[in-house]
Amino acid sequence: MLKLIIILIVALIFEAVGVVLLSQGLQEIGDVGKITPAAIKRVVLQGATNRNILLGVLFEAIFFGALLVLLAKADVSLIWPLTSIGFVLTTAAAKFIRHEEVSSLRWNGVVLIMIGAALVGWSEKQKRQPVAGPNRIVEPLNR
Repeated sequence: MLKLIIILIVALIFEAVGVVLLSQGLQEIGDVGKITPAAIKRVVLQGATNRNILLGVLFEAIFFGALLVLLAKADVSLIWPLTSIGFVLTTAAAKFIRHEEVSSLRWNGVVLIMIGAALVGWSEKQKRQPVAGPNRIVEPLNR
């Protein structure tokens, strides 16, 4: 379980930095304005050569690859809720890399997300505990 959590945290760091890089790259490209074929072509061409967008896409691909590994090894009902920790990392990355203003209300929301992720992780630990009955102990099934 510890190995999965370490992989998840490393993957979520890539994901958080990737999202921030994508946002930065899109800011550099500028507003699309009217959606016309010429405007779409400009955004695609500038995006395909923008360092931040390319790095962001790479980091998101690394995250997605790690997510596939994690989903192959553990329950989706464990892994997917734990990816919500990415909201914490992304908010922190936006604050420290992009210097975005993050209000206390937003940080409180991030804390609530962390509490939810902790509950999901705790539920996995509880699932592995032996279940005691009146005259017996029932071990959970191993996969």
